[in-house]
Amino acid sequence: RGQGIPGPSSTAPRERVTFFETHAAMVGFLPPPLARLATLTLLARNQEGMPPATSGLTSRSLGATPADPFAVAGGPTSYRMTQRAAGKMAPKQEKYKFGVRTAQDESVPPDQALDRLKEGNKRFVSGNAEVLKNWDSKKTGALASYGQNPMAAVLGCADSRAPVELLFDALPGDVFVLRNAGNTLSNAEGSMVGSLEFSVNALGVKLVLVLGHTECGAIKGATATMLNAQKVGAQPAQSTLDTLLAGLSPVVEQAQLDLDGTTSDKEIADQAVAVNVFAGIEKLLVYSESIREKVKSGEVQVHGAVYDIATGKVDFLGQHPRLPLILGMQTAYKAGR
Repeated sequence: RGQGIPGPSSTAPRERVTFFETHAAMVGFLPPPLARLATLTLLARNQEGMPPATSGLTSRSLGATPADPFAVAGGPTSYRMTQRAAGKMAPKQEKYKFGVRTAQDESVPPDQALDRLKEGNKRFVSGNAEVLKNWDSKKTGALASYGQNPMAAVLGCADSRAPVELLFDALPGDVFVLRNAGNTLSNAEGSMVGSLEFSVNALGVKLVLVLGHTECGAIKGATATMLNAQKVGAQPAQSTLDTLLAGLSPVVEQAQLDLDGTTSDKEIADQAVAVNVFAGIEKLLVYSESIREKVKSGEVQVHGAVYDIATGKVDFLGQHPRLPLILGMQTAYKAGR
């Protein structure tokens, strides 16, 4: 672990490891030229007196106070700190040609798609879900006859307590859903990234949402695996599940570093849920050149969110707080190859 970059009001250096450096050092996530470029970029920002908050994703950057020197202006708030009122908003009556979203309807801009997901979650939380009350066989037939045209793609967890379509009060055809344990790209980048590319490039989706949730079993398992490895050393994987959990270890270690001090396994796992969401966004943009270019042009947006399984609320975290840096580094690496 390298020496951290102190903030403007810091009196002493602090040990801080950026997400880029964690992956480069632990799992070779970034190619060597890109890892070196990340470090040089962050050092240059520090020498120029620029705020260091954009150099790493921390608990502060997820829920910072104005007095915090590591705060990110306008950054996403922590899902543990944000409390949004669940208003009883009536569902907007969309004017689809066949009563349901098909390929015959226009695509939805990312901002509008995000607003519709937020409105749907409010209806879900308040008990006013409406979309399926007027469902009929004609709409089912329309989807089959005219094709799909989802307004958003969601990468969620396979946990049975986090049903994506239901918690957004979404109709069949509204959202393109991908799910696996831990909503991770650590060991599933082929199928997951390929499917997301299909939703964006073939179906015209303008919004991709990486959705984590509280009390995630995969994150809890990864936390236990990482903490045990710190005590007795890493153990060889005995199953595919072990491989998946080991792939989440960098996320858990970053969460542990964010919390600055002795914390419980639960506190680390809770923090890792949000860190994992932004890790998924970052990996998607690194792995997929086509999605990265559409994000760079503004045509597509990739957002993060966390679903609270106890309340039903979804806390929308926004785009990656270091999005310009990620996009810029990928451009520089591609040009230098």
